[in-house]
This record gives sequence, structure tokens and C-alpha cells, in this order.
Amino acid sequence: MKVILFENVEKLGKQGDIVTVKDGYARNYLIPQNLAKTATDKTVTLLEEHKKKLRKKDVKLAEEARSVAEQVEKVQVVLSKKVGPEGKLYGSVTPSEVAEQLNEKGFNIDKKAVKIDEPIKTTGEFTVKVRLHKEVDADIKVVVQPDEEAEEK
Repeated sequence: MKVILFENVEKLGKQGDIVTVKDGYARNYLIPQNLAKTATDKTVTLLEEHKKKLRKKDVKLAEEARSVAEQVEKVQVVLSKKVGPEGKLYGSVTPSEVAEQLNEKGFNIDKKAVKIDEPIKTTGEFTVKVRLHKEVDADIKVVVQPDEEAEEK
């Protein structure tokens, strides 16, 4: 039986895929759980229309992400961290710290969008990627400096 998946189903397919499954699996599990519908001519045409709408929406989101990326790349994030005697940090810079700083500057960035390739464990300037959309990444400059208050104590 051919069905159209409405949700991602592990080891079967992604949302919007048309897959062939055994009749019992479709009737007893996929359709009652609202994970799929039988693939008829009507539902296939509805699916194609829905995919077109999603593509248009995705293109619009990508354009918005590009404009935000231009603004984000102009921003510099400055973090003050406790530093040991050799200039190494106690701990490391986390994506949530970078995201928090960006949010304070007016950007709505989730900590999961911040990608730090290698752990930042020293002071200095670093480049960090921020994934704004599946097609759009922004590079921001992160400056890590010693925390003056921690050194005085």
C-alpha cells in the first residue's frame, strides 16, 4: 500500500515522502496514529501543493536569515572569564554564553545555533559560526578577555 507520511518515521521516511508499506502496517499503525494517509491521486496533488507552499516559505525564511546574518556579522561579542596564571581559562566558552550575549544585543539566537568548532580555552579573538537557517551561516567575532574583578580577589 502506498502512503504519504505526515511525520518523520524512523527507518521509513521523512515528512512528505510517499512510501510503500505492508497493508497491515498502514491500516493498524501509520493511519490510526495520524502518521500517514493513503496515497490517492487527490492526496498526492494536495501534497505537491503543500510542498510548493513550504518551498516558498523556506525561501522567504532564507532571505530573512541572510539579512540577519549581515547584521550579526557586524557584531562583536566580548566575554570576560576567569583566567589562570598561564592565560588559560577556568573552563571554556560555551555556545549558551555567546547566544546570551547576542540576545542582549537584540538578536534572537538559540544556543543550539551557535557552533564552536574547537573549545575556546584561552583569551584572544575567535571566529564562531551561527547557523541562522539550514542554508545561512554567519561568522561572528568572539573576544575573550580576563575578568578584572576575579584577578583582584
